[in-house]
Amino acid sequence: MARRSPPTERVVRLLDFFAAHPGRRFGLSELARALDLAKPTCLGIVTELAAGGYLVRDPSPVTYRLGPAMVAAGRVAGEGFGASEVARRHLEDLSRRYGATCTASAVVGDRILMLQSAGPGRVKLGETYPFAPPVGLMYVLWDSDAAFDAWLAKPPAVPVRLDEAHLRRVVAECREHGYLVESLTSAGRRLYTLMAGVGAEELPPEVRSLVGELVSSLGERVYLGADLEPRHKHAVSLLAAPTFDAAGRQELVLTLSVGEPITGAEIARRGAALAANADAVTAESGGRDPRV
Repeated sequence: MARRSPPTERVVRLLDFFAAHPGRRFGLSELARALDLAKPTCLGIVTELAAGGYLVRDPSPVTYRLGPAMVAAGRVAGEGFGASEVARRHLEDLSRRYGATCTASAVVGDRILMLQSAGPGRVKLGETYPFAPPVGLMYVLWDSDAAFDAWLAKPPAVPVRLDEAHLRRVVAECREHGYLVESLTSAGRRLYTLMAGVGAEELPPEVRSLVGELVSSLGERVYLGADLEPRHKHAVSLLAAPTFDAAGRQELVLTLSVGEPITGAEIARRGAALAANADAVTAESGGRDPRV
């Protein structure tokens, strides 16, 4: 298990709190109460962050707000995810068109990172998930076979049954259609909620076993073409499509939430719209689609 640092965790919680309340100022007592910190501890944190420019201390009344050093850090960090900035406009267009929550995310190291969100749903930007089976299939579907095999070989985040033949059919069909259709299951939603911000190695064995019971066989949450009848309604959680970088490697995953039963014909329409927007992000960010 990775060693955790409680003092650092408190700093991260405080910065996350400010990020979740853009434009707001908070007094010391408000911050200490909201974060369940002792006032002296909270004072030490905000004093150091203000000295570094990460917070600004307003004198009358004494309150704190995000400072210019956070702007600079955010700008530098954003340069590493240029495609996500391009994706924002396309996500907003899709969200308005379908009244749905749309996101952009990517694999960073061994975690999946939420980068952009548009629409009515509450998606926490910066949230991370483990990049290991059964989480993360859509981040390798359109990448190289080697990338897919490397993900598949990772120790699973939770116990999972593996039907490799079925999984490879999922890969082939999603590559052919250009998008993925994930079924709507309560287990899938609960899995992502449980795994948000948690490393697989941090889950106690009994919790890993319990989570495993929530998860259907890997790949079974993805509809195949033969499953989708044009006039029949199918319970859909979300649609996903890839963008590619300049080397032709899969870079982002764009998603369009559905969260209700819709017909196979409507799934095809929304899937085509999502894939077209993902292709536009690839082109506008200087990427190269290896499928073309």
